Amino acid sequence: MPLQLDHVFVCCDAGAPEAAVLLEHGIREGTSNVHPGQGTANRRFFFDNGFLELLWVTDPAEAQNPLTRRTRLWERWSGRASGACPFGVAFRPSGAEVDAPPFPVWSYKPIYLPDGRHILFADVADLREPELFYLAWPATVSSTGVNSTQHPVPLQSLVSVNVGLPYTAPLSDAASAALSAGLVVFHESASYELIMKFESPVEVLLDLRPVLPVVLLGSPSAQPNRHAT
Repeated sequence: MPLQLDHVFVCCDAGAPEAAVLLEHGIREGTSNVHPGQGTANRRFFFDNGFLELLWVTDPAEAQNPLTRRTRLWERWSGRASGACPFGVAFRPSGAEVDAPPFPVWSYKPIYLPDGRHILFADVADLREPELFYLAWPATVSSTGVNSTQHPVPLQSLVSVNVGLPYTAPLSDAASAALSAGLVVFHESASYELIMKFESPVEVLLDLRPVLPVVLLGSPSAQPNRHAT
C-alpha cells in the first residue's frame, strides 16, 4: 500500500506562542500532547487527513537521554536559530499494510507509545534538512480523522509539503529517496520555509511569516504528490 502524509512539525519557542498567528488567521486549535520520556510537548492544528504540530522541548535532559538522543530533537530544537532545519515530516500507511518507507530507517520506541507501535526515523539525515519519519502502524488506528477540525478558513485535506532549504548542497540519501518517491518536494529559498498545500473550495493564501516559517495554500485544483508504493 502507498505511504501518505500524516503531519508536519515546526520547532517553536516554549509553549508555542507562535500559535497565535494561526488563531488570528482562523485556524482552530485541536488537542495538545506532552511526550513523557522524550522531553517534548506540542500544540496541534488538525485538518481532514493530517495536522500541523508546533513542537518544543520541555526537559532538555529527557530530550538527550539514551533512548531519545538519536532522534536529534534536542539538536533540531536548540539549533533552530543557528542552522538546523526546524521542520519534521511524518508519513503513515494509507491502509492496513505497513510497508517499508523508501529511505533507510532506525526504529524508535518511546515510552508514551502503546505496545506494538514504533516510529521509524530516517537514518543519517542531514540536520539542515527536515526530519523524516514513518508512523509504522496501520492507518486504520490513526487519530487524524477523529481530531479533524472545521476551520473558518476552508483548508481541507493536506495534499503536499514543499520545504525550502537555504543552501545548495546535494540532498542526503534519505531526502533524495523521499523526493524521488513523491513524498516531499524541496526548493531553494533565502531561509527555511514550509509550504503546505491543501484541497479547498476556494483559493487560500495564508503566509504566517515571520512569526512561523510556514505558508498555507488552498486550491480547488490542489493535487497530492505522487506517493511511494
